[in-house]
This record gives sequence, C-alpha cells and structure tokens, in this order.
Amino acid sequence: MAKMAENITGGCDCGAIRYESRAAPFLMVECQCLHCQKDSGTGHASHVLFARSEVTVTGAASSWDMLGDSGTTKTRAFCPACGTAVYGTFAAQPDVLAVRASTLDDPSLYKPDFATYHARAQVWDHLDPALKTYDIMPPG
Repeated sequence: MAKMAENITGGCDCGAIRYESRAAPFLMVECQCLHCQKDSGTGHASHVLFARSEVTVTGAASSWDMLGDSGTTKTRAFCPACGTAVYGTFAAQPDVLAVRASTLDDPSLYKPDFATYHARAQVWDHLDPALKTYDIMPPG
C-alpha cells in the first residue's frame, strides 16, 4: 500500500458525523459479501481499515448488528440524519474501525489491496481485473 498523508478525515453527507485518523490505514478492501451488497445498494462495499486507537469519531451514529458470513458480529454505523453508512466495527476485532471509502474527504486516497467474498460477486459488478480476489475472507 502506498504511503498516505496522516490525518485522514471524512464523514457523513450532512456532516453530523466526522472522523479523523492520525495514521494511515493498514488495509483497504472491496467486500462482495451479500451483506455489503445490500448495505451499499450495489455489488460491493469499499472499506478502509484503521487501528481504532488512531481514529477519533465525533457525532452520534445509529447502528445495527448483524452476523457476518464468518459468524462474527459486525456493527454497522450510519448517520441518523442523512442515512450515510459511515463505519463498521467487528466483535472479533475490537481494535479495528472500517470506514466506507466513499466517506473519505478525499476518496481518491482509496486503493484496494484485494477483494473478499468474490464467490458472491454479481456478474454485473465489475472490479479491476488486476485486483487480487479471495472467494471468502483470507486468513489473518
């Protein structure tokens, strides 16, 4: 992954929820699981993963829990005012915060490392053919 500037910022569409990371993300991933498809309204969701300790979130998010394909509880956080899906957390990885790439103030920073749950990809959802894919979530 290319070196990014520190203090990466973003938030929801109306500005009620904002976040700032003091460090670069450790992973960027396209997820093609059925939950991400439904949550994004398209064929995949684009996530930028940060160490939770490096991110400050301001504003009150609404959230809902769901059980992921891996059996892990995921919490999806969204803005109660504008409905923007902003970030997610994982019960099995409490030190990780995954923000939606579309919520970055500079979405051009997003450069996915790979795609997960490619086995669930929709034929009409075309990712970069050079992107490494995994049929399910790759191990650790």
